[in-house]
This record gives sequence, structure tokens and C-alpha cells, in this order.
Amino acid sequence: MIINLTQHTASAEQIEAGVVDLPAEQRGALVEALTFESLPTADEILAAAEAIAELAVQNGLGDDCLDSPAPKSAMIGGAMWLMAPLADALRRRGVQPLFAFSQRESVESAQPDGSTRKTAIFRHVGFVPAV
Repeated sequence: MIINLTQHTASAEQIEAGVVDLPAEQRGALVEALTFESLPTADEILAAAEAIAELAVQNGLGDDCLDSPAPKSAMIGGAMWLMAPLADALRRRGVQPLFAFSQRESVESAQPDGSTRKTAIFRHVGFVPAV
């Protein structure tokens, strides 16, 4: 199991790769811990990292998950200044932090007015370990 610790719900491709979103109550706590309304202090960053890492291991999935409730890995992403402390907090709990890797595909479509709309689609390809 790869627990999703990002503000975004897992894509279908990520779910297929083994990513599991937190249940609603824990997801709310996750989003709250990932959100900073003002310039954070170092202590606030470290406290958020610890709270998020604890959500990973106390994830509320229980017996509803086919795998062990304790995740082997966690998909992380967000504010760069939070990722290193979060990765450290996860490792101390025996959880491997991972970053999602996507490839961008550009799709062009002709518009009725003769213009062309270019859309970027991001496709999940795999995971990069936090080092």
C-alpha cells in the first residue's frame, strides 16, 4: 500500500499503482496539516511533518484495506520546505517517502473559430524515492 499524503486525491492511474487515499476524517486532518495561512516557523514545519507522518501510520483504513493497515510507502508532494522534514518523519516510522512522476502530453484541438487549443495532460508513470 502507498498512502496518499498529498492535497489531491489519487488519480485512477495512481490507484492502479497501489495508492490509497485516506478516509474522509483523516483526509481533512491531512489537508489542514498541509495548509499554512502564514509564514511558518521551523517548529510549525516540524510539527506539521510529524502530524502528517502520524496520519500515515494511524490511517483509519483498518480491516477495510486488503493490505496491511500500516503502509510501506507514502506518496508526498507539496511545499518544498515541508517535504524534507516530512520524508524524515516518515522514515523514522518505517515508511518510504515517494514522489509521483508524471509525463506531460500535449493535445491540440481545433476550435470552431479556427484557433487551436493546446491542453497539457499529465500521465502518472511511476514513483521516485525521496533521497
